[in-house]
Amino acid sequence: MPAHTSMPKQVTLFVQCIVDGIYPEVAEAMVRIFDRLGIAVDYPQDQTCCGQPAFNSGYRTAARKAARHFIEVFEHAPLIVCPSGSCVAMVRHHYADLFTNDTAWQTRARTVGRRTFELTEFLVDVLGVTDLGARFDGRVTYHDSCHLLRTLGIGSQPRTLLSRIHGLEFVEMADSDRCCGFGGAFSIKYPDISTAIVAEKVDTILATGADTVVGCDMGCLMNIEGYLSRHNHPVQVRHIAQLLAP
Repeated sequence: MPAHTSMPKQVTLFVQCIVDGIYPEVAEAMVRIFDRLGIAVDYPQDQTCCGQPAFNSGYRTAARKAARHFIEVFEHAPLIVCPSGSCVAMVRHHYADLFTNDTAWQTRARTVGRRTFELTEFLVDVLGVTDLGARFDGRVTYHDSCHLLRTLGIGSQPRTLLSRIHGLEFVEMADSDRCCGFGGAFSIKYPDISTAIVAEKVDTILATGADTVVGCDMGCLMNIEGYLSRHNHPVQVRHIAQLLAP
């Protein structure tokens, strides 16, 4: 989508479960970003899970119920912004799959999907903003989360934003697009495999010499942070919004 010629007056925040329940500071950072841009934020109080965990686990009836609620809550918002690639991928690409036998709901799902954006995608591709005047003194590497990169095709946008942060030294990790092992329910159902995968991811992070690893999905970052903490590695973990916010 081409960048706006002028800033929108308001965006509606879709704050996914992990941020809402465990990392509210990420949502607060998003608010500060939009405050700096002079854009008001709306936060529907009755929003809930988008239904992705149920969908990924094969519980389509439960996922459909969550999707209907999400659509009813958000369908009147012209611009919906979320700090999670996997949740945006669910709304944009999988809601329509849930309503293949219901044309009316499928149309509503597609309409909401077209209006839903991941944060870095929205900043760079929609607003045309690449420099927020942020500063971060440190060496940073970046993890490409699976849904964000493979389903949404978002990879250059976070790097562009990071490259404009004053004082930040960016270093690419090897195989930055390899899974961290989280995968939502995957890490619960297959903990040994998940741990082996995140151990390899952490090895590539440590090899960069970075003091901070950044990403756009708190699920992945929570998994990486847990392994780093359990093994007493001093690398910090941050959502990109936390580095971009004033």
